[in-house]
Amino acid sequence: MTRPFIDPETGGLDSDQIQREAYPLAGLIALFGGLALVPFVVALLFAGNGVGALFTIVAQFVLAVGTGVVLMYVIARGIRLAET
Repeated sequence: MTRPFIDPETGGLDSDQIQREAYPLAGLIALFGGLALVPFVVALLFAGNGVGALFTIVAQFVLAVGTGVVLMYVIARGIRLAET
């Protein structure tokens, strides 16, 4: 059984595997960050009234859901890597 992120030949870190695992994770983070940026910009444009507050809440909700999705992805990948 090989250990995740460890190169079996050298015993050091396997940078290729780290990059392969980091790119999808970074993509998920960028996706939800970009999705939350839209309501935040709208909230800044309408900062003086209740619409701005509503869009701020929407943006925070998008970030909360994105955080949950990213954590579920990390847990699922961790389980899959532990099985190999």
